[in-house]
Amino acid sequence: MYNVLLVDDEELDLEGMRRFIPWPELGMEVKGSVNNALSACELLEKQHIDILVSDVNMPYMSGLELAKIAIERKPNIRIIFVSGYQEFSYVQQALSLKAYSYVLKPMEDSELVASLMKVKRDLDEENKHREVEEAYKQLIPIARNDLLLRLFEGEAANLAEFGDKLQVSRDMEQLKWPVRVAVIELENRSSSNSGADLLEISRLFIRQLHDSIGMRGWRIPYCRLNAKRIALLLEEERLEETLEGLLQEAKVRLDVTVTTGLGSPASRLERLSNSYKQAIEAVEGKMFFGKGITIKFEEVQAKPEMFDARELDARMAALLQAMKDYNLVLLHDELENLFKSITGFRSKFTVHNLSSYIIWKLDHYLTANQEDLFELLGIEIRNLDILMQFDTIGDIRSWLIHRLYEISERLNEKANTKESKFIRRVLHTMRERMGENITLKDIAQQFSFSPSYLGFLIKEKSGQSFNELLVQMRMERAVELLKQPGIKIYEVSDRVGYRYLPYFSRQFKEKFGMTPMEYRKSIQ
Repeated sequence: MYNVLLVDDEELDLEGMRRFIPWPELGMEVKGSVNNALSACELLEKQHIDILVSDVNMPYMSGLELAKIAIERKPNIRIIFVSGYQEFSYVQQALSLKAYSYVLKPMEDSELVASLMKVKRDLDEENKHREVEEAYKQLIPIARNDLLLRLFEGEAANLAEFGDKLQVSRDMEQLKWPVRVAVIELENRSSSNSGADLLEISRLFIRQLHDSIGMRGWRIPYCRLNAKRIALLLEEERLEETLEGLLQEAKVRLDVTVTTGLGSPASRLERLSNSYKQAIEAVEGKMFFGKGITIKFEEVQAKPEMFDARELDARMAALLQAMKDYNLVLLHDELENLFKSITGFRSKFTVHNLSSYIIWKLDHYLTANQEDLFELLGIEIRNLDILMQFDTIGDIRSWLIHRLYEISERLNEKANTKESKFIRRVLHTMRERMGENITLKDIAQQFSFSPSYLGFLIKEKSGQSFNELLVQMRMERAVELLKQPGIKIYEVSDRVGYRYLPYFSRQFKEKFGMTPMEYRKSIQ
């Protein structure tokens, strides 16, 4: 609906326009009808008015003067004059104010309606044009991003096919070649790097990047590759200065780790694709060089080395012996030797393969000695997927050495404890029977022990009472079952030994800070 203001010092004419013109059918609404220009000025201040219908000759202030004020306040307002005067001077002034129509009194309703319809068509066309322009502005960033991606991936060999409407085209033409493709990878230092976190980090970083580029008046084409990576073009001539200027403020303002990979210099457009691939390879070199730095492709090129598999087996045997002997210093050194042997390959796949090999050999060794790797660590086998998620070789090595220390210490404790095997049998029985309403007395009878002595042994070896340990086992098992969507919550409660669902829910919340239902929703 378009808003209309009616102004006429003749009350009958004013009332006639207000009552007999079919405003709703015209898609218009009368927001005010006043008999003087001064009141009209007040309404123009308070209301959004699209169309002004005004008499020309009025006391205190003429319609022509009112029109001038209206145009100053809203240049796009449409004006229709109605008047009993037809002197040329009035018409000439009206035309100078770009009035849409000059309707003479006494007037026919149809004449004013025709003028109003003409105004509506013009306003409709203007709004449509504005909507198209707005949609175009919103598409421009997407088109820029798409153009750069196609250039980087080698799908577009020249800029001509995109015309000169995209700012990125003009930016590319003004670059001083050679240029390098830089791929920036972002990580939040303080959170878990969920998809939502990374998108927000990326959005804030790009805004900061845009502001830094604009503030310095630079022409730097850039695009987002995914939630954590951004690619941009940098002139070789001032590479380090530009990169430092762009990243320094973002590092300070955002709690983010920034790792940058640089491809080799490209002297022409056709070489951008190669530089882009190299920049990707360079940023992935953080596996060996670490995070939060700038890595050039020249630094990460693989240097093939000969590798003796027999040497790997010998080092692994030495590592296992050090673990068995509880020699933590030698254990650390042997793990370091294992990783040093494959560092020269500059391949994250080789690192992951070595990590898997270490876990596999460790599992075989422990199984042969009647031990369970995952029971010793207190984790499930699927949790080893964490090895594939680490970003650097240092992270993987650190995780492994701490796990090896744990296993070596556990083995040492067990080797020096007479009751260790017996306690493990007791714990195994508790896990098997946790779905029953078992008590310490039940377990003690099964092993022909007094409840008090068995309770003492359990407390001494585990640091927990029988009931505390049983609750912990039940809660850990409940977590495993809740991850399986096909099992109802009441079934989970029953399987872990709780016949009364509210009590199970209360104990679960005390342990994990949320109800079983809330936990299931959080992991879906």
